[in-house]
Amino acid sequence: MTKIDIISGFLGAGKTTFIKKMIDEAFKGEQIVLIENEFGEVGIDGGFLKDAGIQITEMNSGCICCSLVGDFGKNLNEVITKYHPDRILIEPSGVGKLSDVMKSVIDIEKEQPVKLNALVTVVNALKASKQMKAFGEFFNNQIEYATTVILSRSQNATPEQLEFCVKQIQALNPKASVITTDWDAIKGEQILKTMEGQDNLEMKVLAEARHAQDEAEHHHHHDHDEHEHHHDHDEHEHHHDHDEHEHHHDHDEHEHHHEHGEGCTCGCHDHEHEHGHHHADDVFTSWGKETPHKFERAKLEEILKQFVEDDKILRSKGMVEGTDGKWIYFDMVPGEYEIRDGEPDYTGRIVVIGTDIHEHELEELFGLA
Repeated sequence: MTKIDIISGFLGAGKTTFIKKMIDEAFKGEQIVLIENEFGEVGIDGGFLKDAGIQITEMNSGCICCSLVGDFGKNLNEVITKYHPDRILIEPSGVGKLSDVMKSVIDIEKEQPVKLNALVTVVNALKASKQMKAFGEFFNNQIEYATTVILSRSQNATPEQLEFCVKQIQALNPKASVITTDWDAIKGEQILKTMEGQDNLEMKVLAEARHAQDEAEHHHHHDHDEHEHHHDHDEHEHHHDHDEHEHHHDHDEHEHHHEHGEGCTCGCHDHEHEHGHHHADDVFTSWGKETPHKFERAKLEEILKQFVEDDKILRSKGMVEGTDGKWIYFDMVPGEYEIRDGEPDYTGRIVVIGTDIHEHELEELFGLA
C-alpha cells in the first residue's frame, strides 16, 4: 500500500525546505516519489530537490484545480505502476486548494492500492495573519482541510505572535495538530508521528473527508449518511465526529465545481463567481522565463531587494548562470531572500509570482527585454 502525503502551504511558506528535512530525517529507506504542481509555466522546485535522488514529476498547466482533473490522475497512475513507491509526496502549487488535491487523491484510492495519509499545511508564523486577510479562501482552505499545520519561522516570532497565530489557525480548524516548535529543534521522525496521527485524531478527520467526498458523489440524503457515518464510531465520539462531518460536508458541497478547467462549458465559472470563489489564475500572475542569460550576482541581489520591498511580489525563485561561470540559486519570499551557489541546470530559469505584475517590466528588470 502506497501512502500519499499532501504537503501544501501558501507561496513562500517553506514547503520545499520542509520536504527536504523529512526526506533526510524521516523517510530514509523508503522509495519516495515527489509530485509537484507549480503555478505558472516554468517549474523550479525540481532543480532544488533533484540532488536528493527523488523522482520528480512536474505539472505546470496552471492552477491546481484545473490541472488535477485529467493530468493528475494519469500522472499518479503512471507513477504508482512504474515505481511502486512506499510513499508519494504531493507538493501542490502555493495557490492551489488543498480540498481539490485531496478529492483527486480520494478518487485514485478507488483505482490503485494507495491511501491518503497526511494532509499537511506549512504556514509562515510571521505572515499568517496578514495572508489570511489578503488571500482569503486560497490561504484558509489549506488550513481548513489540514490534519497537521506546521509553522515555519516560529523561532523568529515573539511568544505573543506565536500564540495569536495558533489561535487564528485553531479558529479555522480546531482539529488539526499545530506544530509550533522550531524545525531545527525537532526531529523529522517526531513530526512524522504527528503527521500520521498516532493520536488517532487526524485519522478521524481523514475518515470524515473521505466520507464527505463519497456523500457528494453519491448524492445520498444527508440524514441517511449521518446515520451510516456514526454507525462506525464509538458512542462517546458521536458529537465530536458529527461536528467534523458537518464541517467537511459544507466545504465539499461548496467546493465541488472547482475541478473544471478553463474552457469548460458547464457553467462552473459562473457558479464560482456567484459564490465569491475564484481560480488562482484570476488573482495571481505568474511570470516564468527560461534563459541562457548570464547574470551578475550584485544585479540579482539588487532585484531581490526591490522585490522584498514590493507588496505585489509574493514569490520569486530561480537558478541562473552567473557571469563568473558559477550557477546562482535564489529564493525570495515577502520580507526575505536567499542567494546561494548551486549545481548547473539545463538552462537558466526564473519565476516571479505576484498580484498585478507586468511581464514587460520584469523582462526589463532582469535585462531580458
